[in-house]
Amino acid sequence: MQTGLLLAVSAALLFGVYLFAAKRYFERYPAPTFVLLANLAGLAWYTPFGWATMPAAPLGEFDPATFTLLVGSSVATGFAVLAFFRALKLGDVSYVAPISKIVPVFVLPLEILLLDEHMTPLQVGGVVVLTVAIYVANYQSGALLDPFRRAVTTPAARLAVASAAIFGLVDVSKRLLMQELAVPPQVYVPVLLTTVAATMVPFALRAWPRGSPRGDLRKWVGVGVLVAGAQHLTAVAFQTLSASIASPLVNTQAVVAVVLGGVLLDEPRFRTRLLAAALVVGGVTLVSLP
Repeated sequence: MQTGLLLAVSAALLFGVYLFAAKRYFERYPAPTFVLLANLAGLAWYTPFGWATMPAAPLGEFDPATFTLLVGSSVATGFAVLAFFRALKLGDVSYVAPISKIVPVFVLPLEILLLDEHMTPLQVGGVVVLTVAIYVANYQSGALLDPFRRAVTTPAARLAVASAAIFGLVDVSKRLLMQELAVPPQVYVPVLLTTVAATMVPFALRAWPRGSPRGDLRKWVGVGVLVAGAQHLTAVAFQTLSASIASPLVNTQAVVAVVLGGVLLDEPRFRTRLLAAALVVGGVTLVSLP
């Protein structure tokens, strides 16, 4: 397997475990508080690694436009993550994850419009399969169009779709930063983690939980490893792959989250949601084919 593909799949595994851990071990934390502390924990782990592996003169060719794109992409990531974890608080992980990982539906059109990519018939088919995945994830007995109505009226589903749309923009900007602008991961990841954490501060302070987070110190250490590792692997994958390939692969994390949520948390409608996750995998595979 090509190195970039292997890195993207590895990032998906770490992100999938991260999503499960958020639901299983951090339920008492409001979404902004969790995102803030998880990113700070990831930054604590990543900083010494990034410093030790930093390439020479990493900022030598940065211009204001590059810096603006880097910070803007990081701020957008913060709001996308906040929307996702808010959806996760409102719905089961095996329900929210498949819907929130339709990011390629937004990535591919953006690459076509902004980066002169071309959509093949197979990729169009992938978008159709991803649309079916949303239908399946929302399916219950009733009228034929009820699942789509739930997807646009259920708060958890709306937030998950909004998160996916923002992440689509983020992934295209990440491809620009990693490839065309040659921003090293050792710069990108700390800026991302710091900016996301800073974006969460005003929201987290208004929803701070009772009890000190220090009681969960071991859990924060573990989730920090997941955040730092997943973000670094993702950034390196985007150095060699187009966004329309890297994004679908990274977003197969939905399958990991669905399996863990269904098996270990005994969430309802596991088979239906597993089918939805499988359709997401099939859809992103078709979208990623050249």
